[in-house]
Amino acid sequence: MFSFGGIATAVLDEHGVVLRCSREACDFLGRTAEEVCGSPFRALFVDDGPGAADDGALSAQGRARMRHGTGIPVDVTFRVLGLQPSAESLVLFAPSRSTNEWEQGANVLRALLTQDHIGIRLYDRNLTVVRSNLARDVFGGSSLPPERLTATLSGRDAEIDEAALRGVLETGAPLIARDVHVSSPQGSIRQRMSLSAYPMQDAEGAPAGVVALYFDALALHRARRELDLLHRAATRIGSSLDPRHAAQDLVDVLVPALGDLGSVELAEAVLNGDEPPKIHGGGDLHLHRAAVASHVGSWPAELCQLGGVIPPLLDTADLVDVQHGRAAILDAESVATLFSDPAQVRLFVPEGGHSAMWAPLFARGLVLGTVAVWRTAQAEPFDEEDADLLTEVGSRAALSVDNARRYMREHRSVLALQQHLLPPPTSDTLAAEAAGLYRPAGGGVGISGDWYDVIPLPSFRVAFVVGDVVGHGLYATATMGRLRTAVRTLADLELDPDELLTRLDDGVQQLTDEADPAGAIAATCLYAVYNPVVRRCILASAGHPPPVVVRPDGTARVIDVSPGPPLGVGGMPFETTIVDLEPGSVLALYTDGLVERADGDGDGDGGVRWLTERLAALCSPDRPLGETGRALLADLGDVPPRDDVALLLARTRGVPVEDTAHWEFAADPSVVATARRAAAQQLAEWGLEELAFTTELIVSELVTNGVRYGGGGTVGLRLIRGTVLVCEVSDSSSTQPRLRRARWTDEGGRGLFLVAQLATRWGSRYRMQGKTIWAEQSLVPAEVDFMAFM
Repeated sequence: MFSFGGIATAVLDEHGVVLRCSREACDFLGRTAEEVCGSPFRALFVDDGPGAADDGALSAQGRARMRHGTGIPVDVTFRVLGLQPSAESLVLFAPSRSTNEWEQGANVLRALLTQDHIGIRLYDRNLTVVRSNLARDVFGGSSLPPERLTATLSGRDAEIDEAALRGVLETGAPLIARDVHVSSPQGSIRQRMSLSAYPMQDAEGAPAGVVALYFDALALHRARRELDLLHRAATRIGSSLDPRHAAQDLVDVLVPALGDLGSVELAEAVLNGDEPPKIHGGGDLHLHRAAVASHVGSWPAELCQLGGVIPPLLDTADLVDVQHGRAAILDAESVATLFSDPAQVRLFVPEGGHSAMWAPLFARGLVLGTVAVWRTAQAEPFDEEDADLLTEVGSRAALSVDNARRYMREHRSVLALQQHLLPPPTSDTLAAEAAGLYRPAGGGVGISGDWYDVIPLPSFRVAFVVGDVVGHGLYATATMGRLRTAVRTLADLELDPDELLTRLDDGVQQLTDEADPAGAIAATCLYAVYNPVVRRCILASAGHPPPVVVRPDGTARVIDVSPGPPLGVGGMPFETTIVDLEPGSVLALYTDGLVERADGDGDGDGGVRWLTERLAALCSPDRPLGETGRALLADLGDVPPRDDVALLLARTRGVPVEDTAHWEFAADPSVVATARRAAAQQLAEWGLEELAFTTELIVSELVTNGVRYGGGGTVGLRLIRGTVLVCEVSDSSSTQPRLRRARWTDEGGRGLFLVAQLATRWGSRYRMQGKTIWAEQSLVPAEVDFMAFM
């Protein structure tokens, strides 16, 4: 603040010699009056001072450095004034630091007084208005002769404001953002303002008055409302990957902050995940009402309801503006021009609706839909600032709707791909009935690489598979399809589970080597083979969670499987686990998404314990497996899981003892006839005499090969009756049988060719020692063309 006490003075004669000086000048220079007076004033400056003329006259004004008594230069600002009628002059000088502060203070005050949106009043110690930029007819302020608040405001307003300002003057505590009503004494104009007041002090720190700043409270309220609305839009809109949810978030932000009723209409294509067509002008825009909101909670029954179809619109200027990305301000009359049928207008104009805004959801050059906001209870109509605000919020919402649409399209494509890659949800074989269930991950994670499979194997055996590819999205799904195909291919080789996983692991490592570093493959897998004849299951795991088995008596336990490393790691063997299963047992295979969701302990075992307990409670012999699986997944709650969940439930069956027959023969050519007779007799007991001829031929050829190439020891023969008739011959040789077509001059080599013609399918598998050749026949014998063997 400016202070005369900070100014030093000196009187100079016509030659620039100091005649007299003030006490402030002596104090400022650290010299006595005798040291200053009688010397040229320029001698007090560093480098001969600021004079520019040869006669030693000083410049009219400027900045310079003066010599202090201590020898330390002092920066000063000075001005030279001529005295009349003599030739003497008066020099005013002060520290440059002080003059800078005075100049800055004056500039700040000048800037405040020239503002149109900020009112300022300066009050003295008596709270008299000494300066103001407020118009007299509106605020009672004046830059004319000083006035008291009581002379410029109505009585009650003046008393309240003056008491508040006096408190600032007396306590020195500022007043921040107090709502006041400023009006003229006649009360003709009354305006709501926000008052902030600060105490003023003189150079000695004594109270000098109060400076009061007035802001338009309505403008501040509107600015805060707009800022809050934009903040809510930024934090809420876009949290969902569903277009309808994004639309609902939009109207929930707009109502009641901006209007009393709001609705969003989305293009039909957007709701299906596709791009909307580019339509200009009127007609059927294929819009559906996707979201509504009301300030009273319930949507009016007379208006178009959620899910309703918007009828064709007429080609109007407002419609063209919206289709070009601009918001339109409407009223009831202008809305009526959009429809050809007056009855349709009642569906879109609410009772009491006097002002509306209609804006597009515009993204990437496409109109995804529209948003409309009505005011019914709020008296003020919409203006252009409101339209700009709705346009900005709508553009943010349009990006969220478009992202949700694109995610829906990709999610739908990936889900369709995965559903095509997965087997049917239910299967029923002689060995077991099975039901598979799959639940994709939620929260934007999407589809991943979890899968299950049921693979029928020869001799009524069945393989159960469940696996999990690390990662999410299309890449994980495609990898899952490749692994499932590989497992099915290896299963056709009738490998033991540990051998199958070893070869699968080799394949995963090859896929990883072919991929780029970012596309490395990691997966887990559990492979189990169940044999209903011996009622035994052989399992092997590649880093996968252990299965759970529920016995027919309702008790459940976790099968202790020794897990090998995940697929793709390599270098470690896989081990098999053998478990006997009673018919009616339920085997549960699953991915880790199921137990991790239910693992409340966080130790990894809590989810498995939960699964075991729930399976024991849910599994019953008369309950369908699909229903059991759905009830189990329902226990996880409605919140989408963070990871995919795949669940495979299989209820085992057993082949009755009376439906199997087994013989062991010495490896001697004479036993071939004995084997044929034993097979024919067994078929007669089963009532399958019609299959006797072809079965005897198959037994004869397979037993002959076992005797001839089996390497000695014994030859085993087994017949199994089920949906087909299976003939198995086992020997101690590990040599793979080979099918070939003999020439007409060859005496042998037609055995397996004959078997292939008589059986519906045939093959071989290795055992711990030796191999087993099997052949299947339909229980309804087919006609055989024996001329084909000649």
